[in-house]
Amino acid sequence: MSIDTQTTFKPKIIVFACNWCSYAAADLAGLNHYEYPADVRIIRTPCSGRMDPMLVLRAFNRGADGVLLSG
Repeated sequence: MSIDTQTTFKPKIIVFACNWCSYAAADLAGLNHYEYPADVRIIRTPCSGRMDPMLVLRAFNRGADGVLLSG
């Protein structure tokens, strides 16, 4: 049995983006055809100031390798 040393780590990143600030920037990047990795998932939240910390912990509990709260 050999160990495969050619596999690369692709982290699963969850982005909680504020509807009024950073989600608009992500939407504009999409309109300009900028690419980001498929392992990044953007979730629109009503406001980053009212973000529940349990959502961050739940994302880690469900297999996310990293969480970004953007506002």
